[in-house]
Amino acid sequence: MAQATLTITMPEQIWIQQLSTAYPGATFRVLAAVPGSDTGFALVRIAGSDVADIVEDMRDHDQITELSLAQYSDNEVTVHFETTAPLLLFSSRDSGMPIELPVEIVDGEATIEVTGSRDRLAELAEQLEHFGLQYRIEHVRERLHESQLLSDRQLEVVVAAVDEGYYDTPRESSLTELAEQLGIAKSTCSETLHRAEEAIIKRFVEDLPGVEGDSLEEQLATR
Repeated sequence: MAQATLTITMPEQIWIQQLSTAYPGATFRVLAAVPGSDTGFALVRIAGSDVADIVEDMRDHDQITELSLAQYSDNEVTVHFETTAPLLLFSSRDSGMPIELPVEIVDGEATIEVTGSRDRLAELAEQLEHFGLQYRIEHVRERLHESQLLSDRQLEVVVAAVDEGYYDTPRESSLTELAEQLGIAKSTCSETLHRAEEAIIKRFVEDLPGVEGDSLEEQLATR
């Protein structure tokens, strides 16, 4: 499985692009959404100083076929609506890749999070292009369940090392003592710990902001 963060720019002829760029200080937060056969339905919270004007513009837009207010205040409104141009929903539906909610749209750009197989991510990229959605990949990395990160033996040795104080400062257990506790050779204990530490440290670095998995990014960019 891989996890990707993408920034999406809608086509200029789409209502959300027009309204979010007309009101760049507003935030459109998609709380729930579902595609129909030809339209899409969504629950969106809009925050900003111009929410009344935004709602009126939505009512007047020909791509919004139905709109009702679920909550309203001076600077925030939640609306339920139907649109004939739910391009993100169609891209998600046709690629089989669900988009994680909520999604925020500000000044014409939406940031989305998706998790799935590489093939599904590549298909999503194709569908975004098919519907005229420009995108850039902010972050891609492999997502392994913790049980897949370490082997059973590596996990056993790491847990024992923590329990025995091997990673304490100062250390309460030496490598020799840890190996004796586990009933394995010192060299085996050292190599097992090293491989486990390598996997853990690489996962930690991958999770840092701005660190990407290049192989999947290249795959998505070339398919």
